Amino acid sequence: MVIARGELLRYARGKDGYTARFEDRLARLIGVKHVLTVNSGSNALIAAMAAAGIGPGDEVLVPAYTWVATALAPLAVGAVPVLVNIDASLTIDPQDIERQITPFTKAIVPVHMQNVVCDMDAIMAIARRHQLLVIEDACQAVGLQYKGRRVGGIGDLGAFSFNHHKNITAGEGGAVLTNDDRYFERARMFHDPGAFIRDHAPTSEPLFSGLNCRVSELTGAVLHAQLGRLEPLLKTLHARYPGVADIFSGRPRCRPSPHHSPEDAVALSVLFDDPEEARIFGQTRGAGRLIDTGRHVFTNWEAVLSKRSFHERMNPHQWAHREITYNVEDHQATLDILSRTCRVSLGAQYPAPVMLLQKRTLRAAIDRLSAQSRPNGGG
Repeated sequence: MVIARGELLRYARGKDGYTARFEDRLARLIGVKHVLTVNSGSNALIAAMAAAGIGPGDEVLVPAYTWVATALAPLAVGAVPVLVNIDASLTIDPQDIERQITPFTKAIVPVHMQNVVCDMDAIMAIARRHQLLVIEDACQAVGLQYKGRRVGGIGDLGAFSFNHHKNITAGEGGAVLTNDDRYFERARMFHDPGAFIRDHAPTSEPLFSGLNCRVSELTGAVLHAQLGRLEPLLKTLHARYPGVADIFSGRPRCRPSPHHSPEDAVALSVLFDDPEEARIFGQTRGAGRLIDTGRHVFTNWEAVLSKRSFHERMNPHQWAHREITYNVEDHQATLDILSRTCRVSLGAQYPAPVMLLQKRTLRAAIDRLSAQSRPNGGG
């Protein structure tokens, strides 16, 4: 329909456009006042930080295990990322958040990794105690619930991603979520250089220069159609979690990783006592040891660790109030957890008979490993 009409600009049909209708539906689903669709999860994070007024001299706390864009977003607005260890849940460790706070800390970015939610009660309490912003990176957890609330709508702002690997996808895309009118207006200005000519509601927010992070109606139309598959997907994952997690429960040397909202669990990982056993099990079909993926481990973030910028005088580290270091030894706790943890697929894309075979494969692999690890075992 979008192509047939030749109306590819997202504002061509106003509130009747697919993008606007998608934003309205998503806002109602998540329980927030405002949703702004942008062209990537990365730009959703950047727009959220710009909207919140994060800038030069500010420090932003991000976990040492996440997609690199989480750490690059503060740099894009002139701030610097400060790395925080994760705990066994694979999400940011509230205790380490407390240790990393300085007078220059402006925001915390909890990341709901691989459909696993953060300890938002503890994080929000820390943020309120220290008067910090919370920008939820829910890019890998679109639609998830934490104790009856949808992630992305708990902090001051939230960010979603709709790229190929996410719960709903348009190939690329993202969204900024907030209940704050001013943050929403600022995010809208930042994401669209032509915001001042659009037929938006009147605002008293002074106009400022931004970037072009808009989506087309093609993206909006795809997302509008995709949104209907989100709840069935999450219900399937939620239904499959107990049966697969049970394979690893009660084992002597491994256990399902903890969840901060276990009644809402839709993703499974397994924590081993021994990194070598995790490595062996990670070679099983449908599993993978997290440290071996590399892509989300801070030690591979050269663009962050090098502290280089596209121009020397535009380097946010020159504007920081202190030297920010990224020492591997400071984050050994993260590396240790990742070396002992394996992700286990719940096979949302698999029909039930295929998933049954997959469970047998996982059970056989962990049985072999358990037998080999017993005293005098394996012989």
